[in-house]
Amino acid sequence: MHAAAVVDDVVVFHGERTLTDLDHSRLTKLAGHRLPPVLDDLLAQADITSSRTVRVDVVTMYSRVELLDVHTRRRQVVTLCYPQDAEPAAGFISVLSPVGISLLGLREGDVARWQTPHGEECAAVIECIQFQPEASGDYHT
Repeated sequence: MHAAAVVDDVVVFHGERTLTDLDHSRLTKLAGHRLPPVLDDLLAQADITSSRTVRVDVVTMYSRVELLDVHTRRRQVVTLCYPQDAEPAAGFISVLSPVGISLLGLREGDVARWQTPHGEECAAVIECIQFQPEASGDYHT
């Protein structure tokens, strides 16, 4: 049984998100940014694992994922990144954005849910992880 917390209309379940120790450390140290409360909660609730042992089906920082919108059936490929590397038009989505937070630590087949700044409810299935740094032997990105 997983414990759940509701923060900013997003449900975060303990044990249902996995972060690498490196991602957890870097996100915790994002000093120049006011972290969204849901990200603070995710950092406190997530299961932490080594970069070398994280499952290949987990969305980590700089993972490139294919999403399928559950409402429109539109496919999109995005890369989860830190704020300084965000370029939404090029598919680089900040981890501090609602969609970025919703993806972090989920696995292939999971449904990411978020709310836009305008209040629109969004959801997308993580169809596949096209690239995960740790799966390619990069334990430092």
